[in-house]
Parts: sequence; C-alpha cells; structure tokens
Amino acid sequence: VEYTSGKVFFTTCSDLNVLKKLKSAERLFLLIKKEFPLTVSSVSKGKIFNEIQRFINDDPECWLNAISIWKNLLELDAKKEEFPHKDAKLLKRKTGDNEIITAKKLKIEQMQKKEENRKCQLEKQIKEESLEQRDFITKRENFQEEEFQGDTEKAAVTHDQNNLTFRVSCRCSGTVGKAFTAQEVGKVIGIALMKQFGWKADLRNPNLEVFIHLNDIYSLVGIPVFRVPLANRAYIRTAGLRATIAWAMASLAEIRAGAFVLDPMCGLGTILLEAAKEWPDVYYVGADVSDSQLLGACDNLRAAGLKDKIELLKVSVIELPLPSESVDVIISDIPFGKKFKLGKDIKSILQEMERVLHVGGTIVLLLSEDHHRRLRDCKESSIPLNSKNSHTETTGVPETELSSFEASNQEYLDQISPFGSLVPVECYKVGLGKTDAFIYKYKKSHSSL
Repeated sequence: VEYTSGKVFFTTCSDLNVLKKLKSAERLFLLIKKEFPLTVSSVSKGKIFNEIQRFINDDPECWLNAISIWKNLLELDAKKEEFPHKDAKLLKRKTGDNEIITAKKLKIEQMQKKEENRKCQLEKQIKEESLEQRDFITKRENFQEEEFQGDTEKAAVTHDQNNLTFRVSCRCSGTVGKAFTAQEVGKVIGIALMKQFGWKADLRNPNLEVFIHLNDIYSLVGIPVFRVPLANRAYIRTAGLRATIAWAMASLAEIRAGAFVLDPMCGLGTILLEAAKEWPDVYYVGADVSDSQLLGACDNLRAAGLKDKIELLKVSVIELPLPSESVDVIISDIPFGKKFKLGKDIKSILQEMERVLHVGGTIVLLLSEDHHRRLRDCKESSIPLNSKNSHTETTGVPETELSSFEASNQEYLDQISPFGSLVPVECYKVGLGKTDAFIYKYKKSHSSL
C-alpha cells in the first residue's frame, strides 16, 4: 500500500463485489500510469502537451491491458448487463456499414452495365475479338469482387476496434493548474486516444471514462471502476456527513459488542448508521435539538432498517439526560461553518461529554480548525502526554487528506493539551471538499467527579 495526497494505491485479486464492500473508499480507479509531476516552468505549452500525449503514445500496450482488466471486472460483476447504449451504437454502426455496402454494390452494378454495353458494341464491331474481350471482363469483375470483399473485412475489423466510446475527466492543481486548464488537457488526451486506438468521444454516455490528475506531486491516469462513488450508500436516504468520514470515525472508536454508543449532536444520523451497519450488537443513542434534523435521521433509520437499533432523543448536548460515567463511546461531528456559531460553547460541550463518559471510554470528534483553536485557548489544565501512550497508527482513507503521523500528528496533539480527564490519543487531518477538518480521538484517563 502506498498513499499520497488524496490517493491510496493498492493491488488486489478481488472482484467488484468484494471491492464494493470497502467502507472507507470513496472512489476506485484502475491505475494505468503514475509518474512524476510535469515540469511547467519555462516550458512552452506545446512541449507540455507533447509530454501529456506521451501518457498514451509511449506505451499503448499498457492501455490495452488496463482496458482488458476493466472489461473483465465488469463481466465478472454482472454477466447479463451490457453497456446500455452499446447495442444502439452497434446498430448505428451496422446501419452505416450497410449503407456503404449498398453503395458499393450499386457502383459495381453500374460498372457491370457499362461493361455489358461495351461488350455488345465490341461484338458487333469485331466478332473475332469477342471471346478475348469476355475473358478480360470476367477477370476484371472477379478482381472487383475480391477487392469489395477485402474492403468489407477491413471495415468489420475497424468496427471491432472502434467499438469503445469514451470521455476524459481532468483535475489540474498546483503549478500545473496555473499553466493550463483541465479542458485543455482533456482535449489533448482525447485526441491522442482517438488517434492511437480509434475510440470515439462521447461526453454524455460513454462506455469508458478516462481520469487524469496532474499536480505538483504526481501525474496520474486511470479508469474509474464504478459510475457511482462508494461514498453514496444505498441505505442512506438523506446524506449528512460524508459516509466515508463517518465510517472512519466509527472505526477509530473501538466499538465492542454490548457497548453504549452516543452521538450527542447526531444531525441526520450518518455516523450512527455507519456504526450500526458495521457493529450491530451495540446500543446506539442519537441526540439533537433540531426537529428537522431528527425527522431526517428518523427517515434514514427507517430506510436503512435500523429504527429498532438506534434511539433518537430531542435534547441539548450540554444537558444530556444520562447518568455520569454511563457511556462507553461518544462519536460526534461538532457542527461548524457559517451556519453554526458555537463560540465558547465548545468548552461546555466537551465538559458534558466528559461527564457522561466512563473511565477508559473513547471520544472521537470531527473538529474544524476554529474548534481546534478554541479548545487550545480554553484548556483548563496542561498535563504532559506520555509518549508511550500515544498511538501512531494511520488508516488509509481514499479521497481524504491524511496527515503524516510521524511528522505532524504529535504537533497537533501537543497543541491540544488534555482537557480535564480527556487525553488526546490520535489525530488525522481530513479534506471535506473545500474545507479541512481534524478527527480527534480522546481517552478518559480518570474520573472527572
């Protein structure tokens, strides 16, 4: 396994049905090429475009092998399902081929008629040469027929090669993104593919999507394996927090059978849904003050068939109707953004979580950078973190930007000193589209009473 900014690379012999079960993957790509980043400084656009075309032209066999694997994966996944528009494309091409064949036949018939007229004239003018003339015409007709059959066979071979339709999706960032647009790169790649393999571009409903990502770290070319991202869970009716982030948080929480798991700011219940699907033999409670959020959560639970597994309460996160030290695990996405102004409430929120969590229990929180700063400012005490107790294990979560634990994790943990009895154990930086956030894991070290 190798991971870099926003990508995890791995090899597997599994089929698509197994790959679909991955819970922390957002998208799967069949890797074709991964190379060093393009150098754009003091280089003309023409030279850069030539370098981009080399992704296809230098090693076409690599592309053909990848396409073969991609087709085999799709066939294993659903043998009965063909590309929905493939038959239409074939029909369209066959119709075009028939028109060409008809035109050729008509042309041959016209030539034959001309030859017959000419033959009659020759018979009348020179009877002695008629036999030789007929032999000449017969040979000529045979030659034309053989030529026609050869053209038909060539057209059939070309048809098989040109059967694939495609489109190119590009992402350019860093210095590469400043030099040219994704549309320019897509056009260059598309033209190269058409010239090299004879594929046809189709922006609306292609058989194949080619993905290229150029940045300051790597140049990446691949094929998306699934049309729908794995992050889109079939059992979630209304999406809240990104499901892959929710699952990653739950996986860090050390949930065990028989545990009492609480999300005191559950929103639409995404975290509880992900946890209950993976760890079913647990008592789950979700709390929120918003009627609309609880109604959405209730719909999600009903759609997922988990209404009997998760209990929903309308209560405030700072006034939880639970006994002290009664909860085993707390997992929560602390709201942030323009819509939510928690301010100094972040302190009282953690104090209430600390109260209901038993000693040795775990808290996993998704915090914004602003939350991070406020926690640092409002800390009540500073207890040195024993390096022996710090856990430095990282998890590979595709399409999320994870910090290098060895380089930066300790820095984040040092910045947030233990809050009361809550000791920070792990920290991961994650990308949520346009914003970044942090997943923090805490352990309760001693009683807070």
